[in-house]
Amino acid sequence: MSTSAPVDETATRGGFSSRKVFIFAAIGSAVGLGNLWRFPYVAYENGGGAFLIPYLVALLTAGIPFLLLDYAIGHRHRGSAPLSFARLNRRTEGIGWWQVGICFVIAVYYAGVLAWALRYVFFSIDQKWGSDPEGFFFTEFLQISDPGITTEPVLGVLVPLFLVWALVIGVLALGVQRGIGVTAAIFIPILVVTFGILVVTALFLPGATEGLNSLFTPHWAALAEPTVWAAAFGQIFFSLSIGFGIMITYASYAKRDTDMAGSGLVVGFSNSGFELLAGIGVFAALGFLAQAQDVAVDEVATAGVGLAFVAFPAIISEAPAGALIGVLFFVSLVIAGLTSLISVAEVVISAVRDKLELSRRRATLVVTVPMAVLSLAFLSTTSGLYVLDIVDHFINLFGILLVAIVSMVAIAWGARALQDLADHLNADSSSVHLGAWWRVLVGVIAPIALVYVLADAFWTDVTTPYGDYPAWMLAIFGWGTAVTVAIVGFLLARVHWREDTDLTTTGSHGSKGDHA
Repeated sequence: MSTSAPVDETATRGGFSSRKVFIFAAIGSAVGLGNLWRFPYVAYENGGGAFLIPYLVALLTAGIPFLLLDYAIGHRHRGSAPLSFARLNRRTEGIGWWQVGICFVIAVYYAGVLAWALRYVFFSIDQKWGSDPEGFFFTEFLQISDPGITTEPVLGVLVPLFLVWALVIGVLALGVQRGIGVTAAIFIPILVVTFGILVVTALFLPGATEGLNSLFTPHWAALAEPTVWAAAFGQIFFSLSIGFGIMITYASYAKRDTDMAGSGLVVGFSNSGFELLAGIGVFAALGFLAQAQDVAVDEVATAGVGLAFVAFPAIISEAPAGALIGVLFFVSLVIAGLTSLISVAEVVISAVRDKLELSRRRATLVVTVPMAVLSLAFLSTTSGLYVLDIVDHFINLFGILLVAIVSMVAIAWGARALQDLADHLNADSSSVHLGAWWRVLVGVIAPIALVYVLADAFWTDVTTPYGDYPAWMLAIFGWGTAVTVAIVGFLLARVHWREDTDLTTTGSHGSKGDHA
């Protein structure tokens, strides 16, 4: 193990040119598909306007505190997720590799949704789905078969999926600032403007008020339901890109004197603000669709794939200026998803570079080419939707949530590193001071809340097989994937670092050396 003096590795690893660029990149990672197609329906199903109370509580007591934990780990220890965890405490390195495995899996299937959205940007212009958006999406576009695994290719997905990966690889090969930073600095303002125009347009549609009333009318009795609070905590963690290495990696690229605590507040509230904006736009549009079809809003309200590729095309077909609404919506999906996909892939690239000392371009190819090959192999076939749905469900619940719980407990009670991390953030913070309140939230409140969410999800999936898929598919792509990434992660932690790798704490404040 090297005992050389701590050095700033920005010259070799790359870094963001300013705090502004870092914030844009972090927001780009946090604002993704979940903001646009998950939050509105989760809020609607869990108390409407009343849901904003548990949502705000979850944001303040778990979301932002954990975001700051990720920032502190990456910014102090100046490495990828595995290297930062190794520098924090050698026994926690496996958590970092577990996070890398999760990101690898997410990148493989996340690109598929971007490919669909990219095609639908052009489908929106002439409303190619005709009078049957649902039949067109599932039968004509995806050509889905019965649940199972097929090798029959779907060219309509294969081509845009290839283009998505070509763009992602190009951006990542350019590096942290010239690729990730510049892309985020350009695309995030475009996303805000694009989606802002969509929201304003939706608000002027007939029936928009009814949709907003359905979303925001508070159902106070829902606050007595534990499942509603669990939904709020789950949404926060899925939305903020915390707990699986992204914010650790991005924080390691921020300049040493960056106010990370203040940046965390900006990113956290910007993400939630965008979610609220998405809720307004989506339910204004759903209110219009309900009125046009002469049905109640709850008959057209949905989430995920159904919202994006069935409900919204139906809205586009009925609405004045429908083509404009469609292009704005699907361009927003592409941009939000692209910046998130880039951040997910970067977690893996950063880890490989730290471990193997590869050049930026070589590491990018070593990581992204296998991702792209697996993505094309599984998602551009007639069974792609099933694989995506299963893997997404299990990796989110039994990957992201589980590793978040383990990391909080390991850092707070195993390594007992919360005070050191708080001191690091406080040294350059001019906006918020992390005291005992933060340590209690990260070490006690947030883990307890997430354990409840995870236990409830586990019981549901054990007693009611997810999606009525065949048991063998759930075993391989669901439980098998979630368990495999954890096992592989801790096995990788047993592989020795290069002899010249500095495993001492490299933070500029309160460095205490190796905690091994």
